[in-house]
Amino acid sequence: MQNNNQKKKVKRFSKFLNNRMDYILFITVLILLSLGLVMVLSASAPSALSKTGKSYDYFLRQFIFAIIGIALMLFISKIDYRFYKKYYWFVYAVSVLVLLLVLIPKLGIEVNGATRWIGIPGIGQFQPSEITKIGLIIFYAGYLSDHKSELKDFWRGFVKPICFLLPPVAILYLVQNHLSVCLVIIAVSSVMMLMAGCRLMYFIGAGLIGVLGIAIMLIKGQTSESSSFRLDRIMTFFDPWSDATGTGYQMVQSLYAIGSGGLFGVGLGNSKQKYLYIPEPQNDFIFAIVAEELGFVGCVAIIALFGIFVWRGIVIAMKAPDMFGSLLAVGVTTLVAVQAIINIAVVTASIPTTGMALPFFSYGGTALVILLTSVGILLNVSRAGSKV
Repeated sequence: MQNNNQKKKVKRFSKFLNNRMDYILFITVLILLSLGLVMVLSASAPSALSKTGKSYDYFLRQFIFAIIGIALMLFISKIDYRFYKKYYWFVYAVSVLVLLLVLIPKLGIEVNGATRWIGIPGIGQFQPSEITKIGLIIFYAGYLSDHKSELKDFWRGFVKPICFLLPPVAILYLVQNHLSVCLVIIAVSSVMMLMAGCRLMYFIGAGLIGVLGIAIMLIKGQTSESSSFRLDRIMTFFDPWSDATGTGYQMVQSLYAIGSGGLFGVGLGNSKQKYLYIPEPQNDFIFAIVAEELGFVGCVAIIALFGIFVWRGIVIAMKAPDMFGSLLAVGVTTLVAVQAIINIAVVTASIPTTGMALPFFSYGGTALVILLTSVGILLNVSRAGSKV
């Protein structure tokens, strides 16, 4: 009797254990991660030396978290993704409540006027919004698959699902002052809703209203000390050299780095802008160091790798055996794609500056672990859709 129960348990949680995962996606992730580690080592050495006295300090931390992330990715890839559907409401509650941790005294950390981080002893600073991103993907995959018959209806299929975005977006904007993550989770959730069957015209109308709302907020920001920096960034975007030592500083230094790289780059490790010209070059602006050291060819290669990731994510979503798995794949793929597009667009001065990390590249241990864990879910969906 005990053996039968054990077999049922194994079947429930590891049904796809022996199926082949998508090795193209897996290898692509490993290549991106390896390149990311190399660039963190190169970009962070001067900053790490000036702050900690050890050139390899940031790299070693990132490397340790990368190993942990790979182990978790492989472990999660063997857990039946349908397990998460049972708890998607609980996941939603955790995804919202975790954002409020920044309000706890001595736990929440304020940096440059924004309280987006919490301090974890032995780990360092961590943005709880990283948990919210993947949590909302699980929630919307579960909710939309359970209510697929309502998705064509305006109120039940569009307004009601959108309402679930209000609590996390309100906390992110009003409490954490984190507009960029708001836009990311709105974009990811919208793509998932569209793929689930919601009508496109509803999103077009909502998008126009959203643009108007953002414009009003930015105009009001002129009289609000806490919000005016966003309007300043937009104005600087049109002419970064108008305030080259102020709001346009990062963008100007990034363009110098990209221009210096040329076609083939100045060589790995030979960047000049990483020597305290670009602030925290291992973080949001690491792609500028990539462009300087590896040149246009290196940038195209990395963008191509992200393109392969998106391609395999779409294939996995199409082959998924059920709607829940398909939406999970769409959500994780869209999350990586949107963040990569925004980061590269910011670094190349294609959009105004905003704080958005480049997946697999930007320094941040806990964020990297969560990203690789979400890829593990994607790999498990690929196991479910593969033919043994």
